[in-house]
Amino acid sequence: MDFGVCIASHINDIDYIVEAEKLGYSHAWLADSQMLWSDCYACLALAAARTKTINLGTGVAIAGTRPAAVNAASIATINAIAPGRTFFGVGAGNTATRIMGLPPLRIKPFDQYLSQIVPLVKGEEALLQHGEDLIPIRHIMPDKGFVDFKSKIPVYVSGFGPKSLGLAGRHGDGAVLGMPADAGVMDLFWQWIEAGARQKGAVLDRNTFYTTALTTIVVLNPGEAVTSTRVKNQCGAMAMSTVHFAYDQWRNFKKKPPVHLQGIWDDYVKLLEKFPLERRHQRIHAGHNCWVLPEEEHFLTEDVLRATCMLGTQDELIERIDELEAAGLNQLMILPSFDTRYDVLNEVADKLINRPL
Repeated sequence: MDFGVCIASHINDIDYIVEAEKLGYSHAWLADSQMLWSDCYACLALAAARTKTINLGTGVAIAGTRPAAVNAASIATINAIAPGRTFFGVGAGNTATRIMGLPPLRIKPFDQYLSQIVPLVKGEEALLQHGEDLIPIRHIMPDKGFVDFKSKIPVYVSGFGPKSLGLAGRHGDGAVLGMPADAGVMDLFWQWIEAGARQKGAVLDRNTFYTTALTTIVVLNPGEAVTSTRVKNQCGAMAMSTVHFAYDQWRNFKKKPPVHLQGIWDDYVKLLEKFPLERRHQRIHAGHNCWVLPEEEHFLTEDVLRATCMLGTQDELIERIDELEAAGLNQLMILPSFDTRYDVLNEVADKLINRPL
């Protein structure tokens, strides 16, 4: 199993990526959310100049905020600094668009976007839809080191359901997944991905298609409660971000909250309804994947924490990781809370990545 780290892009926090490389993490995924964090490509450029081995890329770039040509030129520029270790993660959008009061791209326009950007990141020609016209575009000056298309840039498509993971199978070299509840769920994910590959007449090779799951990990001490202050400090932000997501799904699409949120749901909805509707989109994702607002801390119940993060003793986590790897998951990408990120980075490296075999 590879271990990567997802990072809330911070222009003054490049040392964190350097440390991840030293500790044996294989990938650094720089998150793209323009109303929350620093620009991901600026951070990637600095990281590329200061690292040697860790794979660097977007985690994930947002199709709804940057045209395909812009994203392609940006990631190819990073590839010119870090050739052979640059990747491109891309999604339809969640926080980056919702925090502006806008929805993510729907499946059809996301499909069109992927049809454009996959050839563009190879330096090939793509067709740009402009009104009724299809305009051929490509990077026409790839020479002299402006960009690098010679070293392959793998494309990893983010998806959570059958349609979006179908697009990953149709267009991508890999997929970015929500964390499987157990190894058995991976088989369902594979069915959705393979169905997408069949739509283009291809048979997907599970041995070469790269899968990554976003989560965070806390290694419990013997006898430590899941609801201990330490656990909440290390993974609370990830847990609350899933509550934010569920609320958006509920208010936009009337989707019922998952079972593990039912105990907190009514109180959480009442909390958000205190904020004016016209600006509520700014409040929903406050602290997103970095910290938990004081008024939200009581929503971090054992049910919420267990359902949204990987928690367990060292032995329990190793067993679960082995099961996920056997089911075809290639990488766990962790996103710890901001203030405790170094603690988690070192603990996961010590207890899981570099543990004695």
